[in-house]
Amino acid sequence: MTADRLIAGRYRLAERIGTGAMGVVWRATDERLQRVVAVKQLLLAPGLTREQAQDAKQRAMREGRIAARLHHPHAITVFDVAEEDGQPWLVMEYMPAPSLAAEIAGGRTLPPHQVADIGAQAAAALAAAHAAGIMHRDVKPANLLVGNGTVKITDFGISRAVGDVTVTATGFLAGTPAYLAPEVARGEDPSPASDVFALGATLYAAVEGAPPFGEGDNPLAVLHAVARGEIPPPRRAGPLAPVLMRLLAADPAARPSMPEAARALADVAAGRTPALAAAPAATRVMPTPGADSTAVFGSGSAATGSSGVGWSGAGARPAPAPGSGPRRGPAAHPGPVSAAPGTAPAPARPAEAGGARRPTLLLVAIAAVAVLALAGLLLATRDRDGADDTAAPPVATPSAAPNPAPGGGAPQPEPPAPSTTTTTTTATTTAPTTTTTPPPADAASFARTYYGMLPGDIAGAWSQLTPAYQAQTGGFGAYSRFWSSIRSVRVDAVTPTGPDTATVALTYTTADGTVTSENRWIRVSTDDGRTRIAGSGL
Repeated sequence: MTADRLIAGRYRLAERIGTGAMGVVWRATDERLQRVVAVKQLLLAPGLTREQAQDAKQRAMREGRIAARLHHPHAITVFDVAEEDGQPWLVMEYMPAPSLAAEIAGGRTLPPHQVADIGAQAAAALAAAHAAGIMHRDVKPANLLVGNGTVKITDFGISRAVGDVTVTATGFLAGTPAYLAPEVARGEDPSPASDVFALGATLYAAVEGAPPFGEGDNPLAVLHAVARGEIPPPRRAGPLAPVLMRLLAADPAARPSMPEAARALADVAAGRTPALAAAPAATRVMPTPGADSTAVFGSGSAATGSSGVGWSGAGARPAPAPGSGPRRGPAAHPGPVSAAPGTAPAPARPAEAGGARRPTLLLVAIAAVAVLALAGLLLATRDRDGADDTAAPPVATPSAAPNPAPGGGAPQPEPPAPSTTTTTTTATTTAPTTTTTPPPADAASFARTYYGMLPGDIAGAWSQLTPAYQAQTGGFGAYSRFWSSIRSVRVDAVTPTGPDTATVALTYTTADGTVTSENRWIRVSTDDGRTRIAGSGL
């Protein structure tokens, strides 16, 4: 293949800019629209029969068309899918920036806060893709382009189409399995949670200098290591470590959703405590054996020595996703990454780091039962006898895990145990563990997140408005019609005007190419632990 070749009668190849297991990427010129594009010639895995090759080609064309549905500030846009000489070609947005793989080549590392920012931007795009029913299936450093603080992810779904990171009929393993999720390495079907793991492995490599399972010369050996799912704790990740270990949970059900991951990564990037609530100390109620583990997001980070970290749906939102966009409408609200529906997950189980912890918890639980039983007996005796003795200090009860308020709001403490009338019985327990609700996201960061998701995730953005404000916009139909008329929206500036208000400078581009700008104020409120937009205007 040489430069100056015309592909599909339209795209003039200029310079080869990348080569990988899946194909060759060229900088090219779209002679019809007179714009620079990236053109990727997809290479099918070797050893395929004619029927298999034809099927792979059709899959590649189909996956390319599906990827073209995704429009997000942090995703490389697919413009066209073409066929030339029997090979599939993808025509994509051209971004003159190196990949993350190039930035960390040779074991180089990046600071944790920078890696968190890269992850937040990539996660925002992946969240939008998942909302549109698109899985990436091959998140890795080579598929993240990083330039001037902007991150864009590319190659959505293409790996599955052309057989990358799969063993062919001839036993050939294409690509590297170092960033696969364990369940995928074991042959199970991928899910959005698999993309979450792959993103975690990518960020792990950026901050630690190598992926969690290494990159040996033998891909099959790496594949076996991935399938086992044993990850060494990160040593250089600092405040990013707890989030990484969440993303890298061996059980897919224990990983956060992509929107939750985006929020936590954005928190770390901004120097805030991520939206992860520390688990209560040893006095919390022990989980019932055999209880469903899907309500728990994994154990604590071995790197930090935490006893367990529960994922909180409340808190700050993902980093802004710059785009471009229009203006008038029922409520020109940007669309943030939406939180997973439902109430906040239950706190995670404490990490079982050693044999001493379980006996300790068991003894505490037994003591709690004994004290409660004694208190109940004494109370019953007092009621029976009608005695009016001088009350001694009440019997203390160990604190139990607080009951989450409906909708994931602030925990409601258990009611205190009734006082007793005995003067001979005392009990000692550990001090009750207190929990606090993390502060809500500030209006400025929330505004950037909200508009960063629009117009790609209209339903998710709609869920970020309070019910009262949803009614003021004229309902979802009017809201959806407005945002469907917008090609892109860009946040030019955000000025905080109070703890819950901010002014946002926006630029909209409509479907017909019209560009308009406006300054819009927004007000956020936090109810039941969830921050949403409660008002907006010009």
